[in-house]
Amino acid sequence: MLITDDQLKTLLLSVKVLDEKKLEEVIDYAKNSDIPLSDALIEKDVITDENLGVLISDAFKIPFVVLGKISIPQEAFRIIPERLARKYQAIPFARDSEGIKVAMVDPKNTLIAEMIAKKTGQKVQAYLATERDVYNKLWLYRRDLQKTFDTLVSEQIRSAGKTTSIEVPIAKIVELIIQYAYQDRASDIHIEPEEKDSLVRFRVDGILHDVLFLPKKLHDQITTRIKVLASLRTDEHMAPQDGKLRVALEEENLDIRVSILPVIYGEKIVMRLLASHFRQFSLADLGMTESDLQKVTNAFKKSFGLILSTGPTGSGKSTSIYSVLKIINSREKNITTIEDPVEYRLKGINQIQTNAKTNLTFASGLRSILRQDPNVILVGEIRDSETAGIAVNAALTGHLVLSTLHTNDAAGALPRLTDMNVEPFLVASTVNIIIAQRLIRKICEMCKTSEDVTSEQLILNLPAEAIKKHFGTKKDVRIYKGKGCEVCHLTGYSGRLGIFEVLEVNAEIKRLIIEQKDSTIILEKAVESGMNTMLDDGLSKVAKGMTTIQEVLRVTKVEAL
Repeated sequence: MLITDDQLKTLLLSVKVLDEKKLEEVIDYAKNSDIPLSDALIEKDVITDENLGVLISDAFKIPFVVLGKISIPQEAFRIIPERLARKYQAIPFARDSEGIKVAMVDPKNTLIAEMIAKKTGQKVQAYLATERDVYNKLWLYRRDLQKTFDTLVSEQIRSAGKTTSIEVPIAKIVELIIQYAYQDRASDIHIEPEEKDSLVRFRVDGILHDVLFLPKKLHDQITTRIKVLASLRTDEHMAPQDGKLRVALEEENLDIRVSILPVIYGEKIVMRLLASHFRQFSLADLGMTESDLQKVTNAFKKSFGLILSTGPTGSGKSTSIYSVLKIINSREKNITTIEDPVEYRLKGINQIQTNAKTNLTFASGLRSILRQDPNVILVGEIRDSETAGIAVNAALTGHLVLSTLHTNDAAGALPRLTDMNVEPFLVASTVNIIIAQRLIRKICEMCKTSEDVTSEQLILNLPAEAIKKHFGTKKDVRIYKGKGCEVCHLTGYSGRLGIFEVLEVNAEIKRLIIEQKDSTIILEKAVESGMNTMLDDGLSKVAKGMTTIQEVLRVTKVEAL
């Protein structure tokens, strides 16, 4: 590591990023969570990963690079193999007549630079890059899973010779599938039996991709192997089963949720990868604007009230709520959660898993939590009237309550609570803020290109006032897209970020809730009060070259005018 925690502490105080009292709070959080101070600063939204890198590079007079914002040619990063890139946390990112530029977590470690100089005969210039940035760029070394599988089978055939039967190493195949999915930054693995094959698909950036076709005869063996790992019944083939397993990877111990469901050609397996290493983002990392972040900060600084995160499944609600929890987590507070399931383990927080068999539901668990002297309560999801009533009453009696709700936008959450038989005056008295969000794909930096389109083309799919607000009145508008390359699976996208609308419940909104106005009227008043809609937030990110109009339209479901 280039900088120690003590050096970082001195640096932060010298440039007045935060005061000594706030810094001690962050240091305590880092110690209690057993993480470096740099990670704690980012998780607490004190500073972004990039700005922290700039701060350190300025202090050490070392050039700084953000790998996530540049396109790296293959002839550059292939100078060193993946094994060495991971070991030394270094990635060559440019090569020209003047030499080779290498991004390193610790530029003072000259060993890898000397190895590259000796191998290429060229001068090496070391740049500082953050650990998160280097880690997130290592997927450049991703290999093709189908080719790896075919090579594995070929090697087995050669080693078996002509006299013995060939036994494909099922345990190795399962291990490879999980390892490749993790390196591909997949959230889910689907293993689907078809009539003639078994298809493996990875969900990357919210979209499923076909990655491997296996012989149908291997499907049952793979299913059995996964059942054994997840402690499920191997003799049951006609009923759904759910379980968990843990895999020891080089980067972390990876928790995986397993769901098995019988379909017409066999048993379909879906595995949810609950990766945590550099994959839990702060609100700033997710793309929340400074103004919206300030609104959220004002809400969670209160000692009571309700903070709601809304959106459909897969919109990043849990990530946002976890980000808030990490910011407010301290030894002075008793924080308890009840979730279904507990996706990420947070040190210093009491986390409860619901269990229908023991009647530990959201409602019954929430009642028990209230007898545990809590300061902050997270209810994984408000699903019914009973849970809604208890959560609102908890928020009314001096507890800060965080939860999620399935509604299309922020304004829709308020009538939804009254539909759950919560009195309107209670909703108005308890709800501090509502965060609605979607996850959109970012343009791939490796194949990013720009083009000019006319305002008339944009008006076909977007409101004229929105175009004027974000792109001005010019006839031609510059927008960006990804051409598609090997790195992004020819999609033109790589990675995701959030688009948000943050509704503060002010006096005017409270009046509309009590009068039981519908969500359309509440939305109009919130926009008048300065709220940016998800469409607005999305288009501002289009104008900045972060995503495409098509992607914003896909997730916001804006209809053509």
